[in-house]
Amino acid sequence: MRLPDSIQVIERGWLSSNNVLFFEGESATLVDAGYVGHAPQTVELVKSALAGRRASTKLSRLINTHSHSDHIGGNSALQAAFGCKIVIPAGIERMITDWDTRALLLDEAKQRGDRFAHDAVIEANSEFDMGGLTWQALPAPGHDMEALIYYCAEKRILISGDALWQDSFGIIFGELMGKKDALPATRATLEMIGRLGVDIVIPGHGAAFDDFDAAMDRAMQRLVSFETDSTRVGRNAVRACFIFNLLDLERLREDELPAYLKSVPFFDSVNRRMLGFSDADFAAWLLGELLRSHSIELRDGWILPTMAP
Repeated sequence: MRLPDSIQVIERGWLSSNNVLFFEGESATLVDAGYVGHAPQTVELVKSALAGRRASTKLSRLINTHSHSDHIGGNSALQAAFGCKIVIPAGIERMITDWDTRALLLDEAKQRGDRFAHDAVIEANSEFDMGGLTWQALPAPGHDMEALIYYCAEKRILISGDALWQDSFGIIFGELMGKKDALPATRATLEMIGRLGVDIVIPGHGAAFDDFDAAMDRAMQRLVSFETDSTRVGRNAVRACFIFNLLDLERLREDELPAYLKSVPFFDSVNRRMLGFSDADFAAWLLGELLRSHSIELRDGWILPTMAP
């Protein structure tokens, strides 16, 4: 698997999305900016990548795939550091302009983000250039109902955001926020992706991969399990989102877990609407799930993250 020389992937962990750099002459474009907690690191990583090309290379543009905190959190810091223009999917323009922290899930999921001003939008089904290549902006509702993915037909490369990972896809937040079209939209998005000619996928999280057909099979199997039992959507979301938050917090007292889950509107809503645990049983269930998957460890009364969600 070899990407064109004009593309460099900076693979991150799960608290920050991958950063994808595109070079054309002395100008560079970055796709996605990571989480606000990692913003200083993101700036340094991008500076290093730019310097690795030529000293005069400038970051002129930052493009987002969707509105979640782990993809837009570094926007403000990158704009301040490089003076780059910020381009967002057209569907999220209102929530960014108004800085609607509820719609951005910052309030709902108890996550952080720095406000920024965008310069332009990308419309669904439009075309634009990055790294000397032509890319299509394809609508990819499901994980985020306004998300875009970016596809280069010439090189058969897909920047999939959180619509497709090597082993799954992102949390279907819409389904959990009462949008009954989110699960069908996820299926439509995966079926659309499956019709593309793809040799390399650059996901929002995890390494770039070329086993596209196998990844699609895994994603569809996961989706079928969600369609068969919608409570699996809720259980998966709570596990993954809690680990994300724990990575940001770095640690949480075990005896504070029931109160913490109750304090996060997203967790409390999913439990009340889909799972039906008491506060104590909800915390006990989650703790048991994460210990069994080795996603956390307990040390001296503290819950500590050990791996990705």
